[in-house]
Formats: sequence, C-alpha cells, structure tokens
Amino acid sequence: MFGRAKKQVSPDADKSQESQDDINNNTSELTPAQTNHEYPTGVRLALVLSSVYISLFLVSLDRLIVTTAIPSITNEFNSLPDVGWYGSAYLLTSCAFQLLFGKLYRFYPIRAVYAISVILFEIGSALCGAAPNSFAFIFGRAIQGVGSAGIFAGAIVVIVYAVPLHRRPFWQGMAGAVFGVSSILGPLVGGAFTSNANLTWRWCFYINLPFGGVALAIILFLLRIPDREETKIPTKAKLSQLDAPGTLALLPAVVSILLALEWGGLTYAWNDRRIIALLTLGIFLGIIFILVQAFMPKTATIPPRIFKQRSILAGFFSTIVLGSQLMIFVYFLPIWFQAIQGVSAVNSGIRLLPTTLAVVVASISNGLFITKIGYYTPTMIAGTAICTIGGGLLTTLQLDTGMPKWVGYQVLYGFGQGLCFQAPNLAAQTVLPKAEVSIGASLMFFSQILGGAIFISVGQNVLNNQLLQRLAGVPGFSPALIQSGGATSLINSFGPENRHDVLVAYNESLRTVFRVGLILAALSVIGAVCMEWRSVKKGAPDAKAAEDVEKGTADTADSKSDRETLAAGSTHQVDEKPASASAHRPSLDK
Repeated sequence: MFGRAKKQVSPDADKSQESQDDINNNTSELTPAQTNHEYPTGVRLALVLSSVYISLFLVSLDRLIVTTAIPSITNEFNSLPDVGWYGSAYLLTSCAFQLLFGKLYRFYPIRAVYAISVILFEIGSALCGAAPNSFAFIFGRAIQGVGSAGIFAGAIVVIVYAVPLHRRPFWQGMAGAVFGVSSILGPLVGGAFTSNANLTWRWCFYINLPFGGVALAIILFLLRIPDREETKIPTKAKLSQLDAPGTLALLPAVVSILLALEWGGLTYAWNDRRIIALLTLGIFLGIIFILVQAFMPKTATIPPRIFKQRSILAGFFSTIVLGSQLMIFVYFLPIWFQAIQGVSAVNSGIRLLPTTLAVVVASISNGLFITKIGYYTPTMIAGTAICTIGGGLLTTLQLDTGMPKWVGYQVLYGFGQGLCFQAPNLAAQTVLPKAEVSIGASLMFFSQILGGAIFISVGQNVLNNQLLQRLAGVPGFSPALIQSGGATSLINSFGPENRHDVLVAYNESLRTVFRVGLILAALSVIGAVCMEWRSVKKGAPDAKAAEDVEKGTADTADSKSDRETLAAGSTHQVDEKPASASAHRPSLDK
C-alpha cells in the first residue's frame, strides 16, 4: 500500500482509463522533494502572509466600496437602470467561479493560479477605473469577480502551505479580522474618494493597482511550494479532471438563480415569466450538477467523499446560514440607522463599527485560543449561541433605542460572529487531505457568498412586503413609493402629520427582516453542534484515508495512526505538527 514505486500517467490518448487510474494513484503520493518541504519563517513568512491579507483586503473592500460611489457613477454615465449590475456583476462571477478555482488549485501550480487571480482582479480594477461608459464598467466588475473567486480560495491554500496546521488558527483569525474590517471600510472609503473632487469615484478602483501589484510581486518571488504529483500529469489528463460537464451546468445555474433573486420582486414581479424561467433553469441545471457529481465522482468538482465527512457537511450548512444572517444584519442595520435615526449613509457605516470591531477582536482572540487548545468546535458552539442572542436583541430595536443599547447589541452579535467565523475552514483543513483543502475551502466560500446573495434578496422582499402591508392605511401611500424611493425618501414622501406612523411601520418592517436573521443565527447552532471535535494539533488525514472513506472502508482512529506511523518511513507523511520549533514534520500533499 505504501510502496515507493509510482505509476506514470500514460501519454497515449487511447489509454484514458489507465491515465485516470494513474491520476488517482499519483494524487495520493508524494515525491521526495515534497517530504522535505519546510514552511517559511521570519521576514519571508511575514511578507507572504502580508500579501495574502492585502489581496483579501482588496477583494473584500471591493464588494461594498461601490455602494457609496453609485450615485456619482450613474450621474457620469447617465445609467440609472444599470445600478443593480454594478454590484451583482461582481457577485455573480465571484460566486459562479468559486468551485472551479478549487479544482484549479489542485491540478495546477498554486503560485501560478493565485498570481493569475490577482492579475485578473487588477485588470478588472483598471477597466472599472478607466471605464468610458456603463457597459465597460460592468464588464470590469465581472472580471474583478472572477479574480476575487481565485483570491478567496487561494488565500486559504497559500496559508496552508505557509503555516503548519496547528499554528493556522491565529493566522486565519487575522484573515477574518481583515475581512471584517474591509467589509465595513468599503462604503467609507468609497464615500471618501467620491466626495474628493481631485480623486473622484475612479480611485475606488485605481487604489487596487499599487497594492495588488505589491501582493503579486511577493507571491511570485517569495512563495515556494514544492511540485505536487497532480501538477505533473499531462495537460489532457488535467483538463479531464476539471469536471467540464459539472462546470457547464454549475456556472449558468448560479447565474440564473442569482439573476432571478436580483430582479424578483423589484425589477419584475415574482410571477413574471422571466423570473420563473430563470428559477426553473437554475434549479434544473443545479440538479444536473448534483447528478454529475454523484455519477462521475473521480472528476467531480465536489467529490462525494468530501460530503461524507460530517465536519464538511456541518461546516457547509453552518457557512450558508452564517453568511446569510451576517449579510441580513450588515445590509439592513445601516438602513435602520438611515431611515429610523435619520443619519447619512456615511454615518450609518460608522455606526456599524461596533459589529466590525467585535468581529476583529473575537476573530484574533479565537485564533490564539484555538492555537493553544487545538479544538475549534467549542468556540464555534459558543459563538453561534452568542450570535443568536445578539441577533435576538437586534430584533427589539425601537424608534427611541439609545446608543448604549444598539452598540451593546452589535458588540454581542459581532463577537459571536467572530468566534465562529473561521471554524468551517479550519474543519476543511483538519479533516481533508492537503490535496483537497482547496476544494473544501472553495466550497465554504461558495456557500457563504451564495447564502448572502440569496438572503439579501429575501430580506429585501420581506421588507417590501411588510411595508406594503403596514403603510397601506396611511394617507398618501402608493406602492410605487417603495419601488422608486430610498430609505429616507420614502419617509419624506409623507407629511409631518403621518411621519410617526410611517416610522413605526418602517421600524416594525425592519424588525421582521431582523427576525429572518435571527432564525438563521439559531440554525447555525445546529451546524456547530454537529461539527466533529477534531484538533488542529493532530494533523489532517492522508489521501489514502480519504479514499477509504469514499469506499466505506475507513480504518479506526488507532489503525489510521498506526498506518501514518508506518507511512512516515515511506512516501506518505503525517500532516503537520512539527517535532520542534525549527523542524517541521513533512506535510501530506504538497
């Protein structure tokens, strides 16, 4: 089982079955070079991780930086009907290409794929900044989204090869902090550039170029990842592993569903034939994708054995509901500040800082804690519980709720979110062989983005329906006011004598939206409880163990430990706990 001899993939195109068998054998073995892999240390490690954080900061910033720049962009391009595309073009491609990048990172050199992702993001940023018209701007946003998909998945993969597993929680906690900070700074930075006559909104995108260039240079010159067997197989064999049938079904499925959710109830009625057609097509192609994964497991984008891991299934569910409820609160709390408390868009972003700061503190603290004890499940359970309590308190907001309460509620909610933010990705790194971590990480990011996109639309439709019901009896109300008005313009459409009633109706409508977030937060507790208690100090399984899981012949923990010990003298190595601070035990699958 653990012999040193390795099969070679036949270059003969007529021996496709032999090639497939060789791929499966090769992907579970290591070369001698791989067993001597050493993690970067000192300045080199600091620079590599800095490049990862810079990349993550930029792609996270760009998700929301456009929100405060939209008025200026539409004024310059005379493109008010295109407003929805300025955000959704980025989201659509980022979500649609997420899982594909998981496969690309497995079968192609990690440094090259990550560098191409950064380059795509930079090209998209340059196109947006220099866009002469609305179409060019939307096209640039779509290119940015493709690059961001590769950066999100690649960031985790780079961390995997830069830091041993038992030390990763802290550095991933830092990544979570970067993500939280950039998500809140996006609208603020966008507003600052837009309001500056010398810079204009175009610098929201030009700013990415120098920082992205620095990150790219560091990755190209300092990131060293040993050759993996998957990268050595012939190009034709690699392409056969990219799951063309599944990808061709998944990409249009995601685009169709997200477009239906983007337009449904706002641009078109839910019973409009266009929305029905998009939903039907998306669901049909989604079913096709699932069938392809089930009946073609050797080339599947998401190998079925991955979902047989309890932690992956629980993490996938948790990430969907965590991402969904986070977007509910982050998206609609600023609306509450603007509509109910009457503050500006920029000030509403500032008032969301308690959530951000709490996420940052909790994420970093949790990373240190997990690094110390090894287990991520306890803090995930605690985090989802605290998050649920905080979300419940946010549903109690009233017209006269003072600063101490809305700050305290946000701190509680954000702290809980920070405690459970990184657990699903750590689970993927702990229970999967290193060769499949990119797939697991992509799966988690995909579910987070998709869940957030779906429930922003759900929240918007809940808000619209609630406003229609609660404002129906107010003199001067017309349903058209909801479709055409913003958060404050709707309230200002009524006379002073009706203002209080309108505010009460708006507040109750937003509280109903927050209850949707509360339900999702409560569901996240279920996912956390179902997570296995696995320690990052004990290392990830080898590729052979993953194959045994798929075949239903997995060994007991003791026998796996024995096998790993035997493997240490052959070609397999136990991931990743070092024997000392200066000597790392070789990883499974470099």
